[in-house]
Amino acid sequence: MYGVGSYSKVVRAKKKDTGTVYALKIMDKNFITKENKISYVKLERIVLDQLDHPGVIQLYFTFQDTYSLYMALESCEGGELFDQIMRKGRLSEDEARFYAAEVVDALEYIHDAGLIHRDIKPENLLLTADGHIKIADFGSVKPTRESKLTILPNTTYDKACTFVGTAAYIPPEVLNSSPATFGNDIWALGCTLYQMLSGSSPFKDASEWLIFQRIIARDLKFPDHFSEEARDLIDKLLDIDPAKRPGAGPQGYTALKMHPFFKGIDWKKFTQVAEDDDDSQDSTWNLTHMGYGLERVPGARRDIIMISKLKKLQKLTNKKVQLILTNKPKLVCVDPSKFATKGNIIWSDDSADISIHVANSAHFKISTAKKVFSFEDPKQRAWQWKTAIESFRNR
Repeated sequence: MYGVGSYSKVVRAKKKDTGTVYALKIMDKNFITKENKISYVKLERIVLDQLDHPGVIQLYFTFQDTYSLYMALESCEGGELFDQIMRKGRLSEDEARFYAAEVVDALEYIHDAGLIHRDIKPENLLLTADGHIKIADFGSVKPTRESKLTILPNTTYDKACTFVGTAAYIPPEVLNSSPATFGNDIWALGCTLYQMLSGSSPFKDASEWLIFQRIIARDLKFPDHFSEEARDLIDKLLDIDPAKRPGAGPQGYTALKMHPFFKGIDWKKFTQVAEDDDDSQDSTWNLTHMGYGLERVPGARRDIIMISKLKKLQKLTNKKVQLILTNKPKLVCVDPSKFATKGNIIWSDDSADISIHVANSAHFKISTAKKVFSFEDPKQRAWQWKTAIESFRNR
């Protein structure tokens, strides 16, 4: 088992037909419904389906049974950064600088997409087999009004800063019920960097109440072995004013990356968007395994039925797109690199006006009266697309 959360557990699982290992997140349907977590679960799936960055955990497929919902996530064999800190007591400054830089690069991408993670901590920073950071657990993610992602139509952008996250990493503004901002994640980054270098969180105490008192009072003490650059950066990341934290202020991430602590880091080596490298993943599942089917969970609304990263095949070039099927019904093409809508495929219930032709498990065409759209699905779900689209005909 990899870990246990408030309404889920994560286990190491191997797909029998391919031998591929996944981190399988298992969520109890009854608990999700009882605790009003349906919107959180739906949002996490939709967000992970659209994020594409080497520093963000990858979602491969989802399915369900009578009692549970399942997420097949990228398996990070290096474990949690938290465990590495505990094993070593504390990390060297060079190690901490490398990991912090990878978190900064991934956070910049997440924030640029208009998302606030709201639970950055060493337990949610996973390590790949070759030692690179992946930000995981988007169960508390909050989209801003400026989000570039396709989000659920009923998503709320309330002004109140809903109390989520882990006590030791919660910023003072959350305790004062201020609106959520990107600065929330920057504060948590500061706490995480402090923990890397010291072995414990900066506001650690005997109870959550005492932790909160220390956070509000900004009772911050630095160990003697911290370098001046590390002290200065953490001091700035843990500024009481969210807008003054580097990465969240008017200078954006430039101010954070230019800090002397990161001297020697070549930011150009960090890629903003990863190329699709999961073509070898075999995810041939029937219709009941292609999504959560949350419409079967009491109280859930059906909005996005199916969403996949595909290659749109054209005569001269192939373009990566995100194809989204909603229950309106509607087919939408999105540019995944810019999170911008590229157009709709005209819907019709008449098979003479719109039809789906499958060449093989990876290739299919959607033909309309005026145009033919050719797609390649690296996850081998062409037949699922055909079934899903045709299921909305003449309902």
